[in-house]
Amino acid sequence: MAIALSEHNAQAARHEVITARFFEQQPSFGWHRGMLIDDATMQVSFLKDLVTLRNPASDFSFLCYLKSKGRLIDFINHKNLFPLRVEFHDYFEWAAAKVDGMVSYGHEVVGVAPVVRDGTVEYLEVTVRSGEGLVVHRARNLVIGTGLRPLMPEGVERGDRVWHNSELLAKVDELEGASPSRFIVVGAGQSAAENVAYLHRRFPEAEICAVFSRYGYSPADDSSFANRIFDPGAVDEYFAAPENVKRRLMDYHGNTNYSVVDIDLIDDLYRQMYQEKVLGNERLRFLNVSRLTDVKETPDKVRATVTSLVTGDETPLDADVVVLATGYSPADPLGLLGEVADHCLRDDEGRVRVERDYRIATDLDLRCGIYLQGGTEHTHGITSSLLSNTSIRVGEILDSLLDRGRKSASDEARTVVDGTGSTAR
Repeated sequence: MAIALSEHNAQAARHEVITARFFEQQPSFGWHRGMLIDDATMQVSFLKDLVTLRNPASDFSFLCYLKSKGRLIDFINHKNLFPLRVEFHDYFEWAAAKVDGMVSYGHEVVGVAPVVRDGTVEYLEVTVRSGEGLVVHRARNLVIGTGLRPLMPEGVERGDRVWHNSELLAKVDELEGASPSRFIVVGAGQSAAENVAYLHRRFPEAEICAVFSRYGYSPADDSSFANRIFDPGAVDEYFAAPENVKRRLMDYHGNTNYSVVDIDLIDDLYRQMYQEKVLGNERLRFLNVSRLTDVKETPDKVRATVTSLVTGDETPLDADVVVLATGYSPADPLGLLGEVADHCLRDDEGRVRVERDYRIATDLDLRCGIYLQGGTEHTHGITSSLLSNTSIRVGEILDSLLDRGRKSASDEARTVVDGTGSTAR
């Protein structure tokens, strides 16, 4: 969003320049740092970077990043659409540094309040907390991109020996010098499989137990036709579809993204498991058609209970660490809005109503625009929180801001005061 605004402002007439400020709670830029495993690759093409689908000539593209690093020719010779995740994170940092002047890191938004004039909300006051205390900023429009929250199984809390996969690398570094004998990894998706492979490689003396409710990992459908679900045009179709069609599309194509694993990684893990069976040194164990039903942490171990979904038999397992690759849940998009949330409309199922331009539908008393980046899967489809459509989405939000600004200026220009003192439009 900051990139889109900076590119717009660089070419805009003075009256169409948009002033903006971005507040980020993290002390510096970071994108899934806990899962930047050295050999993990992206699941989307490098062309779905921060800008290319919106502006192929942008100076913020992944190719421009490669050029600046002196790796463009090397990358082309690599003949690969899917860079290392570590490399893409470095690209993100490179791009973030170029718009650093618009972003305040180490700043937490703690509340939003309305500024009311003549019965309508004209502005929003955003309260931000940093090391320097609380500061209030006033805005006509607000874009909320508060991301996802790690999801833990019911009744299980994180601890020294019970981790969510989002913190894997930082936690593993704390084990430096230790000699763990067993890890338990819970989950059936890409992150779970990557965790299993990484821990198996990182700790060559340890047993890795993978627990999931299926017979095995399911391959991701990344075929060309199925990938059309990630196309920008698919957002238009999904938004316009009846609710029953929306549900059907998610059922059909959930296997492009949810609880699925790249087939190459599945094959590698199976090959490794079989080789260990042949050699009589089985460090990879797959407890399938099962689920984790209990976790008890002590200072020196974790006692986990794994229950078969078929027989109900319980298997106790002592481990050094339990890693929960159990996914994420979206943050409440209205959680920070306070009484402003009372102006936001909801659908029959209690979900926030979102217009096609990602603006929350509100009553007529709220004149400000509140836009969502994420939390719109029920209205805009599977790409709501994914990289695939990011560059297009921010462009659409920017266009909406500009269009609404022009209409507001036009309305003000048409406002006249007649002889009785009343206002007509």
